[in-house]
Amino acid sequence: MALDAYFPILVFLAVAFGFAALLLGISWMRGKRNPYAQKNAPYECGFDSFDAPEQNARRQFDVQFYLVAILFIIFDLEIAFLFPWAISLEYIGWPGFWSMMIFLSILTIGFVYEWRKGALDWR
Repeated sequence: MALDAYFPILVFLAVAFGFAALLLGISWMRGKRNPYAQKNAPYECGFDSFDAPEQNARRQFDVQFYLVAILFIIFDLEIAFLFPWAISLEYIGWPGFWSMMIFLSILTIGFVYEWRKGALDWR
């Protein structure tokens, strides 16, 4: 009797996976397979993927990608503090509001500093 309650979930999962498989199959059958140089170019990190066995992870590469990624994580995580602050603003009152304004001004100063130093420019 208890397993009967799970039958709608099983049907939902079957329909979802079936629909996803159908869409993937249609896109695979109808999609064009026309690779060109730009499609095979290095993506994001600036160097080719490790295809050949002679290539290893000790190869030198530009650290600019990691700098931009770290800066993104820093500013993205600090912006994530705005959501709980906005929800609890009614309870924390004016002191909470002004402390967040100080936090945001420091964040903005740091962002402008990084921008002027050229850390966000992709060379």
